[in-house]
Amino acid sequence: MALDGTGWHPASWRLADARPTDLLTAPYWTELVAEAERGRADFVTIEDGLALQSDHPFRPDDRTDRVRGRVDAVQVAARVAPRTRHIGLIPTAITTHTEPFHLSKAIATLDYVSAGRAGVRVQVSSNPESVGHFGREIADDGLAEAADYVEVLRRLWDSWEDDAEIRDAATGRFIDREKLHYIDFEGRWFSVKGPSITQRPPQGQPLIAALGHGDPAYTLIAAAADLGFITPHTADEIGTIGDTIAAQRPAGAIAVRIIADLVVFLADTATAAAAHRAQLDELLGREYISDAEIFVGTPAQLADLLGHWHTAGADGFRLRPATIPHDLHQITEGLVPELQRRGIFRDSYDGATLRDLLGLSRPANRYAHS
Repeated sequence: MALDGTGWHPASWRLADARPTDLLTAPYWTELVAEAERGRADFVTIEDGLALQSDHPFRPDDRTDRVRGRVDAVQVAARVAPRTRHIGLIPTAITTHTEPFHLSKAIATLDYVSAGRAGVRVQVSSNPESVGHFGREIADDGLAEAADYVEVLRRLWDSWEDDAEIRDAATGRFIDREKLHYIDFEGRWFSVKGPSITQRPPQGQPLIAALGHGDPAYTLIAAAADLGFITPHTADEIGTIGDTIAAQRPAGAIAVRIIADLVVFLADTATAAAAHRAQLDELLGREYISDAEIFVGTPAQLADLLGHWHTAGADGFRLRPATIPHDLHQITEGLVPELQRRGIFRDSYDGATLRDLLGLSRPANRYAHS
């Protein structure tokens, strides 16, 4: 489930059951993630940015009738982690104006705080407002820079071997210095010596996710991600996108999990769902549009679509509730029981880590001696 403010529809904050005054509070986010965990979701993603939200993806606006401002996604995930037990936590991090050393430490810490349930969605920003905040010109190829960024993250997570900590009080040896490694990364955008100052995370490497709408974003997913969020509008597009990503995946690498995004407007009847969207669009003053496919209907109808798209090649789905709490509850109380009745969704969590939930093995440390 993809969490963002009071929901993905820009007018969602104006509904009677929305809680816009709570958006900057820890209990709000804890309750949302706990609800997603009650629905047995594999993970939640938490949106973020380095500029105020805008109706236009590449320039700021002066609107005062939209939610503006947010708290840091990584810190939200760290605050929520001890109050959940099973669900994965994948905050968004902007690679364009941040340093991989800082993020590697933050996500490693999240993996420890959550006992192995961390990931991160890497995002590139070309927003000129962000440039003004940092005074750093954006790279001419932000997606290639992001791929190097991820490589630095992974190397830093590997820079401590799993048994580098000895903690032997009798001999006075806390670490085995031979099992800490310089990564000596030299690239076009980054020069990072390492090692990290945080021990190797519980998962070895927390999961990397990226969203792509086409090339060259698919190239980033193929080169660097464990999870690829895609935005198909038909079942046929899923197989085409999956083949495009697979063809660019490095030889010997585990296949990327292809996760299809959907914005969902749900209600007990199709008529009520249409009215739900119409009410929001009226408040918005126009028809809502999205990069992802927009679904309007009942949980059972959505279950039909998910089944069809899964057959077409989607490994899973990232659902964007149009409104919170209404559509989030429709997912957990309507869609999930329907999928369970059909025998195509879990009744309980199996596995301790996010990698376990997704059937991904713990990667070997590249620096460890065989």
